[in-house]
Amino acid sequence: MSKKNDKKSSRAKAADEHEPSTAQNRSDKKPKKIKREAYERELEKLQTELVELQEWIKHKGLKVVVIFEGRDTAGKGGTIKRITERLNPRVVRVVALGVPTEKEKTQWYFQRYVPHLPAAGEMVLFDRSWYNRAGVDRVMGFCTDDEYWEFLRSCPEFERMLVRSGIILIKYWLSVSDDEQERRFRARINDPLRRWKLSPMDVESYARWVDYSRAKDQMFKYTDIKQVPWYNVNADIKKHARLNVISHLLSMIPYQELTPDPFKMPDRQDDVGYVRPPFEDVTFIPEVYPRPEDI
Repeated sequence: MSKKNDKKSSRAKAADEHEPSTAQNRSDKKPKKIKREAYERELEKLQTELVELQEWIKHKGLKVVVIFEGRDTAGKGGTIKRITERLNPRVVRVVALGVPTEKEKTQWYFQRYVPHLPAAGEMVLFDRSWYNRAGVDRVMGFCTDDEYWEFLRSCPEFERMLVRSGIILIKYWLSVSDDEQERRFRARINDPLRRWKLSPMDVESYARWVDYSRAKDQMFKYTDIKQVPWYNVNADIKKHARLNVISHLLSMIPYQELTPDPFKMPDRQDDVGYVRPPFEDVTFIPEVYPRPEDI
């Protein structure tokens, strides 16, 4: 068995050991959470493979788009962070667009997203995407009925066009239960370091749970197409969701290991004739740490 097949087998084994089965997913009983040590061990293995995938994308000139959608607090940002934290930002980019400008509101709807699509040798991760039109725009009344239905008609054709152009397009919907979303909302409200993640719009989305559910079902009905299907992620346990998404992403793009051999460190040149400037002529930042009480 090849090294790569060994890794895939390892991922499958890890899933069997730590992830809930389909039957468990359908039950009310919560699956046992993976232990931190096991999670960090599995994450490191997967991130090593992501580096290999990155090198393959660069080597083969692939163009990859990965879309992350889901309810607020579903864990999109955390999952994206674990994917990208060991990767080269020149190869793997994250796109998280804000509120459209007045000019952008007058453009063809997909126009503001097109400039962010990848060139050869790049992977782009969208933290929310053009699917805002089918979610928040629809529920909060930021678009007209005509604009909404035009999106549902044109989006599948837009995505098929991207695929025909050579782009690998993968779409993830992170699904979180209402009880878990409420717990995460309250945790953010009570934590000053995470409170910035919530906006009045996010709080309003919580109040409109059913409206968002209807919008999501309608979106899937029109845009869950054969060429670019939606992949649903059980995201009630963040660590499980992150491992499962990375494992699935790695399985979606066949790649080979291109990790370069370790470099041999050259001898450093002699400093013949070099005189270092006086330290007092250099401006250093204050050395606050370690303070005496921290030692």
